[in-house]
Amino acid sequence: MFRTLLPGPPRPGIFAKFRAWWGGWPLGQLAFLVALAALGALFVSNVLDTMARVGILPGFGFLSSSANFEIGESAIAFRAGDTYLRAIFAGLLNTLKVSLLGCLFATICGVAIGIAGLSRNLLLAGLVRWFIEIARNTPLLLQLFFWMSLAKALPAPRQASAFFGTVFLTNRGTYLPSLSLEGGPLGFLAALTLTTCACIATLLLLRLAGRLTHRSGAAAIGLVLAAILTFLFLSGARPVAEAPALSGFNIRGGANLSPEFAALLTGLVVKFSALVAEIVRAGIQSVDTGQWEAARALGLHDGQIVRLIVLPQALRVITPLTTSSYLDLTKDSSLAVAIGFPDLVSVINTTANTTGQSMEALVILIGTFLAINLTLSALMNAYNNRIALRGTVR
Repeated sequence: MFRTLLPGPPRPGIFAKFRAWWGGWPLGQLAFLVALAALGALFVSNVLDTMARVGILPGFGFLSSSANFEIGESAIAFRAGDTYLRAIFAGLLNTLKVSLLGCLFATICGVAIGIAGLSRNLLLAGLVRWFIEIARNTPLLLQLFFWMSLAKALPAPRQASAFFGTVFLTNRGTYLPSLSLEGGPLGFLAALTLTTCACIATLLLLRLAGRLTHRSGAAAIGLVLAAILTFLFLSGARPVAEAPALSGFNIRGGANLSPEFAALLTGLVVKFSALVAEIVRAGIQSVDTGQWEAARALGLHDGQIVRLIVLPQALRVITPLTTSSYLDLTKDSSLAVAIGFPDLVSVINTTANTTGQSMEALVILIGTFLAINLTLSALMNAYNNRIALRGTVR
């Protein structure tokens, strides 16, 4: 018995696909886009005319000009006379430094506080609740002013007490023990960055090859660390630990965190650790109580239940909300300009005021924050996708 094959419906052509993508009211949408483009062209024309009238040439050529200001705190060497591009890069490093440290410490403190808030100890749970409500419902700018005034109210270096013999809290900054590399081709930060990038690249290669497991990952990281340590040792580098000590009217040695940086980091950590704590609490409470009962039936204590059973399941709820908190923390670091910390926003503002290139400076600022936040969001989304796939059939 033969079957007659009839042709199916014709596939939509290129114009049909374009019409479906464009949607309804095509002429109205086209008129709106033309009007929007005309307004944009008018705005750009007015900006260029204004800049020409005051004698400012549009463009980004000012980045190679010499900056006539100093930056009080920078991860790289900068002095007046260096280019504006180097000044902006120094501000960017300050923003990245406080943002990364803020995300790290806010996560650690937030997880601990969130778990403590679920304690059966009424006093501990009550203290956690009061901390969260005060930190969440107080403006971050007000908190930064509070921590800055507290940092300035600390004793002078000669009157400061040494915590654990090596930590000094003074009105000139916080002094901590430091670790550096001497005698080699790389500094400590450069070696740490190289090690981190090498470990990440190794894990990605194993992931792409389909051979990433706990054992292979740990072995690969161990080999990378051994290779880098061997290279540093053969190049003559030696780790040197330095502890701060009182010398004359000031404290010498170690690492010094300026009052502005310490106040900014403390304010960000306090504010966002409270937000992360609420996210962690909600994530833990989203796990069914039957999981707790089954774990207790197996003889696990509460610490093991939270670490091995509850938190891995709660991460599916915690991770997306924590990503939003990380993005907010990175953006709110721009409030550093209010307390005098030279972050990216502060350096961009100074650059715009000294060069008159306000529009170009704003474009750089917007583009930089977009790049930082989109990169952070992409990394967290990749981790979230990995968490969401656990326990599912692929």
